[in-house]
Amino acid sequence: MKALIILGAIVGFLIGAGFGLAGSSPWPAALWRACAAALVATILTRWWSRVWMEGLRESMEQRRARRPAAAPLIQPVKKS
Repeated sequence: MKALIILGAIVGFLIGAGFGLAGSSPWPAALWRACAAALVATILTRWWSRVWMEGLRESMEQRRARRPAAAPLIQPVKKS
């Protein structure tokens, strides 16, 4: 989860810097906007990753609940 949050911060920083420089802003203003965008992207990524992990947990619990009782691994041979 930490790697996903770091990735979100990097993507947010790059987007903020890109928009800042595309708007012909001076470097200090572009850097400030990039840092703000990184913070917002980090918060959104953290929220999204928690929602995603909770969904994965719920789906695994549902899959375990639907699984039939433990069946024997070896089926007995029926003699005719």
